[in-house]
Amino acid sequence: MTLVYEGKAKRVFKTEDDNIYRIEYKDEVTAGNGAKKDKMAGKGRLNNLITSYFFERLIQEGVPSHFIERTSETEQLVKKVTIIPLEVVVRNVAAGSIVKRLGFDNGQVFDKPLVEFYYKKDELNDPFISDDHVKLLGLADDKDIHELKRQALIVNETLIKIMNEMDLTLVDFKIEFGKDSDGNILLADEISPDTCRIWDKATNENFDKDVYRNNTGSLIDTYTKFYNKLEAL
Repeated sequence: MTLVYEGKAKRVFKTEDDNIYRIEYKDEVTAGNGAKKDKMAGKGRLNNLITSYFFERLIQEGVPSHFIERTSETEQLVKKVTIIPLEVVVRNVAAGSIVKRLGFDNGQVFDKPLVEFYYKKDELNDPFISDDHVKLLGLADDKDIHELKRQALIVNETLIKIMNEMDLTLVDFKIEFGKDSDGNILLADEISPDTCRIWDKATNENFDKDVYRNNTGSLIDTYTKFYNKLEAL
């Protein structure tokens, strides 16, 4: 199969069907836009299993996505989409960059979810941008912006339900979307502890990549624990 793209955590390959790609999850972990990087056996498997579970649940909730099926422990088939170069971030609780930018207290619960856009541009360090910036850059129009936010909030509601079943708090997460050949907006990329910030309701223990960013624990042990909770649902 022809390699189409290789990113920090995944490889994307063409298949015999022009409209279907194969994604392979890698055993690599990065932080700070690649400033910190390691290889960890089993990480690709865990992210693939977790992402596949989430996408299957989201399909049941009516969220259209590129996901077709998981084909192995580290691979899945997806519909071909053109990625919209935006990270769509949903925040339920203040943590991370928003605390530094706006002075919220870490752990402050928001009255309603906050949806933010970040421009996917490594050389600019993926900056926060407004709706008007999105339109000025030609990344999306008003209709698309509305649809991105609508779908992001449905994803948020579904993930919160799942996390509550595991006695976990969904603090925030980032997702990406793409357009298929008909121009439909589909949820894409992945949803995993790499892309979410998740805290234990009782102890505030991290169940996400912050254990790697902050050197507070084993990433593989943390992700395994999280997946075991998912499997137990």
